[in-house]
Formats: sequence, structure tokens, C-alpha cells
Amino acid sequence: MSDSNFGPPPGNFNDDDSGAHRRGETTVLPPTRRPLVTALVVAAALLVVIAIAAQFWTEVLWYQSVHFSGVFTTQLLTKLLLGVVGGLLTAAMVWSSIHVAFRSRPIYAPSPETQAMEHYRQLVEPMRRTATVAAPLAVGLFAGLSAATQWDTFLLWRNSNPFGTQDPEFKLDISFFVFDLPWINFVVAFLTMILVIGFITAAFTHYLYGGIVAGNKMRSTHAARVHLSAIAAALVLVRAVAFWVDRYNLATAESTKITGIQYTESHAIIPTKGILAVAAVMCAIMFLTTIWTRSWRLPLVGVAVLAVIVVAVGGIYPALVQSLKVRPSEKSLEVPYIQHNIDATRAAYGFNTIEVKPYDTKTVAERNALRDDAATVPGIRLIDPNVVTPTFKQLEASKGYYQFADVLDVDRYQLNGKSQDTVIAARELDLSGVPEGQRNWLNDHTVYTHGYGLVAAKGNTREDDGRPTFIESQIGTQGALGKYEPRIYFGESSPEYSIVGGDKQEFDYPDPRGTGQINTTYAGTGGVALDGIKRLAYAVKYREINFLLSNAVNNDSRILDHRTPRDRVQRVAPWLTLDGNAYPTVVDGRVLWVLDGYTTSANYPYSEMTTLDTATEDAVTSTRNSVRAVQAGQVNYVRNSVKATVDAYDGTVTLYQWDEKDPILKAWMSIFPDSVKPLSDIKGSLMQHLRYPEDLFKVQRTLLQKYHDTDASSFYGGQNFWRVPDDPTQSDFLQPPYYLSLAMPDQARPAFSLTSTFMPTGDRNVLSGFLAVDGDAGSQSGKKADSYGTMRLLETTGGSVNGPGQVFNDMRTSAVTSNDASLGRQLTLAQFISTTSSTGASVIFGNQLTLPVGGGLLYVQPIYVQARSSGSGTYPRLSAVAVAFGDKIAWAGSLDAALNDLFGGSGVQAGDNGTGTPPTSTPTPGTTGTPSQTPTGTATSQAGTPNAPALTKALSDAEAAYAEGEAALKRGDFAAYGQAQTKLKDALKRAVDASPKSTPAAP
Repeated sequence: MSDSNFGPPPGNFNDDDSGAHRRGETTVLPPTRRPLVTALVVAAALLVVIAIAAQFWTEVLWYQSVHFSGVFTTQLLTKLLLGVVGGLLTAAMVWSSIHVAFRSRPIYAPSPETQAMEHYRQLVEPMRRTATVAAPLAVGLFAGLSAATQWDTFLLWRNSNPFGTQDPEFKLDISFFVFDLPWINFVVAFLTMILVIGFITAAFTHYLYGGIVAGNKMRSTHAARVHLSAIAAALVLVRAVAFWVDRYNLATAESTKITGIQYTESHAIIPTKGILAVAAVMCAIMFLTTIWTRSWRLPLVGVAVLAVIVVAVGGIYPALVQSLKVRPSEKSLEVPYIQHNIDATRAAYGFNTIEVKPYDTKTVAERNALRDDAATVPGIRLIDPNVVTPTFKQLEASKGYYQFADVLDVDRYQLNGKSQDTVIAARELDLSGVPEGQRNWLNDHTVYTHGYGLVAAKGNTREDDGRPTFIESQIGTQGALGKYEPRIYFGESSPEYSIVGGDKQEFDYPDPRGTGQINTTYAGTGGVALDGIKRLAYAVKYREINFLLSNAVNNDSRILDHRTPRDRVQRVAPWLTLDGNAYPTVVDGRVLWVLDGYTTSANYPYSEMTTLDTATEDAVTSTRNSVRAVQAGQVNYVRNSVKATVDAYDGTVTLYQWDEKDPILKAWMSIFPDSVKPLSDIKGSLMQHLRYPEDLFKVQRTLLQKYHDTDASSFYGGQNFWRVPDDPTQSDFLQPPYYLSLAMPDQARPAFSLTSTFMPTGDRNVLSGFLAVDGDAGSQSGKKADSYGTMRLLETTGGSVNGPGQVFNDMRTSAVTSNDASLGRQLTLAQFISTTSSTGASVIFGNQLTLPVGGGLLYVQPIYVQARSSGSGTYPRLSAVAVAFGDKIAWAGSLDAALNDLFGGSGVQAGDNGTGTPPTSTPTPGTTGTPSQTPTGTATSQAGTPNAPALTKALSDAEAAYAEGEAALKRGDFAAYGQAQTKLKDALKRAVDASPKSTPAAP
């Protein structure tokens, strides 16, 4: 641009004088607005204001009802502060650019070069004053909204806590990267945006009013040069800061091999970033020289030099270092940086203290091999929570308007003084099951308001006919869970909102006498009282006039909304990433939903980046609705920092500190004081139901596929990497982890654990590792069990152990015949599967459990059978159990019988008391009251002397019961089949009692 000036700025020129006045033309008044249009506009604006006010007020009321008002106000005030500051800065930049450019416009004589813009100036002039105010406000509004979204980044920066650990490159505390660097990056980016907008606005205004003329030669006034140079200098100076800050961002940069700084970054990119920062500062100074030199020459030279440095020093030099020095000796140069990545990843995801042991796996099932595992075998969970939902619904839903989650939960309860793994679910309300003729606003929101009670079954036993062994069932009765408030007003399937209280009109549960229904009135403190004008606010919020017209809504009524446990916890703790599954439990006479909360970050230096929704996705999250993958984007730091509970009756939300060392949680606790209770406040009655979170375990096992290998040299080659097996029963999806009680080889007694397996990368379907984490938090108030969270990894050595897919295929095609007489006839496992399928039933394979017992790895596969029927009433029944150890497979109607077949008849049974003999007080699953069959299928008489008439009668009854069962199986009547099996077992027992020692067993 030329340094010519088109004349001094205007003197006392009146901006308000229009072209019409100067030419003496008559002013034309605008047309009068129509009153109707004005009224409609005002009414529309009023409705919008009312809707916004109603939404805001109901939000305030909700937070007051759960006693978390501080969370709402802190968020609101922080967002307002950032929005106002960011909006005002942006608006001020845009306004000043327009104002300075307009006030410094030149006065010039008309010429062909300037005449072209005169037409546009005349078009802009009538709206110039409005645009000068409206444009900055509009741009400032959008910028303010953008700034408000960084409320959490700002608050963490203001309340940072040290990690006590330094990064290996810059020797800075990790807190700088987690708390400070994200805020610095935002400020730099925001200032860059403001200055770019300001520069563009100023340049456009100068061009419009003649400060810049684009003719044969670009010319500008001195005022335009000074104005644009000052903005450009500030912009380049901010970019200098960005170059310097980018050095620290390299600590979390991703590459093809690892996350973090590598050799090239450390020795080439970091130094060049410093050089670029210095060059940018010098370039900014060159822009300022135009104030005195009255020329663009130096700034243009500075920009050109900076561009050359960016390309040459910032791009070419690191590329040369990478190709000429690193690649020829990559392994030796990168090993230290890979080690940094390994150490940081294991620390950031919480498995740096994992116990790794080689496991010399046996592959031959030896007699008495289960003696040392007498305490583990009885806890093997056979009831699959992913399969038995239809069973629970058919047997325990009572009515169509009750439902259970499609994936049930696993918990522990004390039965007869011992911990019992249980499959548990809440009987929740399902409005879609209400008869169509009864569906209306009144019934949906004031009558059908809640579910009723929990249903629980033992995890390791079943009834004779394949049903679960319930310990809590039937509406209106109290079982092993004790006395508790059964009404589920807040649950995973609760309606959007319900209006409760007032008159006694809510449906409670069906009258067990079959004479009608039992009604109730909500007596809790949950929700918001609908007194006075609050009804109007909620009528506006939900766009429902019945809030004002229905006599079911009065001053004694309360509205319950935002009712799912996940939604309630997320609203009071928006800084938490929540686990994909909430589970119900009974604590001190109340049903509580328990939900795990995670603090996460994507700024832990050197730690491997992972995507949570991908890492937590498996066969369950992909095929079910009630358990979801975690939606939180990329992270490289995760802690299970909070345990949250939601009272199913009154909706009370309680947050407990779980990780007392997590700096991020400490920061949030200082931001929202009194919102999170300390660990010491957790009662022992709640502690015994807390467990290791499944999603955290999924993330950790995803990282352990690579990061079980702690040797950087080996890690570089990747030959020792693993993979999580696919679920053999759900192709194309990963096998989910399983909760069950087991004792690892170095544990004295079983612990409630979460388990998973690993296979080598590639096509080999063999096991390479078994992972278990101790998930039992103990029962002591305010103190976690010392063993809680201990991760144990067994790396298989010795014989090759078949993987889940191989074992599943072997079982489906197995020619092994069961010795279990309770099955009625001699069939191979493959024949049992095919015959059952051909008789109009479906064979469903349950969770394939893997356990380190007997010196090797034992597979346990429950097999369910469900009749195929177009009508209702069918549900899966546990009909058989297949087991595998090494290459040997066995199966039977019960786990006891299958293990006896597998280990030669001398193994520990599922009801074993530790001596090898089943206690008489504990029935064998699926063969209640029936002695275990010997490997040869022979039965013995206790007295050793025959009783011919009794034996003949018993054998006749057995044949009749067998025929009755076969007929029931063919027609798909499994209730009759179960009854026939009971008769058969009774007959067999009588035959055994009446038989001499050498008498063959009944067929």
C-alpha cells in the first residue's frame, strides 16, 4: 500500500445530515405501523419471556428441592461472568474498529477510484448508527455464549490442586497441564478470535469509507495504517504466546505410536517453537514501526520472514530430524519416551500397582483338582443377568404395567450369615403396559406414578424346573432383603413427571386377594410443592393446561420430575462423567440407586488417549438399552472419585467422596463446598453394597491390552500386545466383564470380583491373560476394605488354554454324553442342543464364565431353554450347565454333576462344605434332594440289600415320568416338563434306596 494521504479527517461535519437535507429534498415519513401487527409482536415477545421465566424458575425450584442450589447458582454466575466479560471484550473490539475507522475517514475529491464505493456508502448510511451498535452486540453475544461454555475450565483453573508429580520433560507439576494449560489455551484462542474479527472489521470499514483504496495501486491513509498495524501487532504478539504454549501441548499430542513427547518433539519441535515465539515478537514490533515509517514495507518483510521460519524451522527441520536421525535408530532413541508413556498411562488410569503373576496353567483335568478351590466353586454364578429378564418379568411382574431392566444387576446380601451373590432388579412402572383405554393425562401423571419393590434371586442356584431361586419376590411380602420402603418413585423407567400427594388416588399395587387394587398417597418430601403460581410455571414448562384445570392438582400436590438416577446425579454434579449403569440396593430400609461417578481429563501429560464410548462398549451396551456406553469423548485420566446414591422414594441425591487423593475431585469440592460428603460419612450398611465400577474396569482392560507390557523395548515391537475376546454368544461385540465371587491363586478366600480375559493379537483363539479386580468394599463405616481395587493379572504359561470362542464352538459340537440321570436320557451335548431346538424351543447360551481353579482355567457355560411361542408366557429356564478344562468338556443338569464328570467324580461340588461332601441341608442346583451321580452312572442302596417290590414300583414310576417329560418337551410346555422331572428324580431316589450295591441305575 502507498503511504499517500487523502486529506485530513472531517472537522465539524454533522453525521446526522442526510443526503436529502443537503439536496433540499422533502423528507418522506415512514408508514404508520398497524396496531394489530404491533400487538402480535408484543404478545409473541411476552410469551417468549414467560416461557424463559417459567423454565428458569422451575429450574431454581428443582435445585432447591434437592438442596443443591449452590451448584445452580455457581454455574449460573460463572457463566454470566465469562459471558459478559467475553461478550464485552468482543463487542468493544468490533465497536472500536468501526468507530475509529469511521472517525478517521478521509475527505477527498470524487475520482474514478473512489466513485465505485460511493454507491455502497449511500446504502449503508441510513443504517450506520444502528449497525455501529447492533453489529458489536450481535458478535459479542455469540462470543459471550462461547466463553460461557468454558465455565468448568475457568473454575478448575481458579481452584487447582497439585498432583505432587512432575512431568519428565518440563519438570512441571501435572496440575499445570490439567488445570492451567486448558485455560491458557482458551484465553489465547479467544484473544486470537477477537483480534482477527477486529482486524477484518477495521479493514472493511476503512475500505468502505476510503481509508483504503484498491485501484491500480493499493493506497491507504496514515490513520488506516496506524489502526490496522496496531491490531496486527497485537494479533502477532498473541500468536507468539501461542507458539510458546504449544510447547506444553506437545505433552498430550497423539502420534501413531504413543501419546506425548517423543525424540523429534523433544530435540527439534520444542526448540523451534521457542524460536518461532521470538520471531513473532520481532514481527509484532515491525508492525508498530509503521507509526513512524509511514510504510507497510517492514511489516510485510516481517510477515514474510515469519512465514519462512514457520515452514523451514517449524516444518522442514523436524521432518529432517525424524527421517535422517530418528528412523534409522528409532527403537534406541524412542525407548525413553515410550517408557514415559507407559509409566504415565498406568498412573493416569489407576493400574500402576497391578499385581502381575505368571500362571502355569494345567490343561488336564485331574482327580481332586478342585480340593484347593472348595471355597470358590460354590460361588460360581449361573444365573445370567443378561438373560433372565423375561423370567423375572413373567414370574414377578404381576401385571403388564410393571417391567424390569433388560439387564439385571449383581449384588451381595447376607443370607444365614454368609455373603450371597444375587441377581437383583427393581419392579418399575411401565406406562406402555397400561391398557389403552386407561391411557390419559390423569392416569398417566396422577394415578400410575411408581413401581413397587425389588426382586432378587440367588446367583448360583436354580429350582428344579430351571427357574431362579428367589430370595425376594411377590408384591406385598418381605423376603431376605428385610423390611424396606418398596415404592419406586424415582427409577430408570419412571415417567417424565408425576403429580403426587393430596387425595389418596395413586395406584399402589394389585390386591393380592384378586379383588382390585391397593391405593396410596405419596408422603415423601421429594419434588416441588404445587402451591400458588407454581402450577402456572409448570403448566408453561410442560405446555399442559391440566395443571390449572384438573382437580387432581391442588396446593397439597407435589410434582416429581427429572426422575432417573442418572439425570438427577448429572444435574447436581455436571462435572462428573457417570457410569453407564445404576443398580438398586436396599440400605437401612430404603431402596437406593447407586451410581459411580468419574473425574476425567484429557490433559495428563504422556498418558495414552482413549475414547470412553469406544472403550466401554461391549456386547451388553450394544444389544441392550438399560446399560449404555459412557459418552464423554477422549480422555487420558480417569478416577472413580464419587459414589452417588438416589433414594427411590423421595429422590434424595447424595454424593460421597470415594477417591480421597484425586486432585480434580478436591478442586470440585472447593468449587462446590458441601456438595460432596466425605468418605467417612458412608455407613457400613451402604459400604457392603458398593462395588468396583464396571466402566472403569472396561477402560482399564482396554489399556491393558498394550500396557500390561512395561518393558519399553518390547512395547516398541508390539509382539506382546493382547486383545479382549469377542463375546462368543454375540458375534462382533466384545465379551463383557462379569461380576462373581472367586479366589485368585494367592487369595485365602473368595472376594466379589470383576473379571475379564485376554487373547494375543491375531487369529489365535487362546488365552494369554486373566484379569480380576477385587470389588468388595467391605462393611466398615467410613473405610474401604484394604483389598478393594486390588487388580490381579495372571499371564498364562505352560499349556495352551483355548479361548472363549474356541471353547464355545467345542461345546456346541461336543460328542460328550452326560452321566446326569436327571436329564432323562443319554444325549451328547450337541444332540441336546439340536434336539431341543427341533422340538420348538430356543437354546440360549448364558454368560461364559472363566475361573482360575484346579491349577488351570475353568470355563462354565449356563444353557437356557425357552419355548418358542407367538403368545406370552414363555421365558428362559436354566436347563443345563457345560464346563470345560483344557480340552475336556462335560455337561449336566447341574454344576455339581458337570464338575463331577469333568474331574472324575471327586471334585468339589457347588454345595460342597469344603470336605468334599455336599451338606445335606443345601440342595444341589437343579437336582434338589437327589444324591450326586457317580461317574459310571450306578446307584447304591444305603442298606446294601434289595427291596424288589419297591424297586419295581420306582422303576415303573421313573419310566412314566420320563415319558411324561418327553411329551411335555415336544409341545414346549416347560412347566409340565419341570413337574415331570421332579417326579422322575423322586422315582430315581426311591430306586436307589431300594437297589442293591451292584444294581445298575435306572435309565
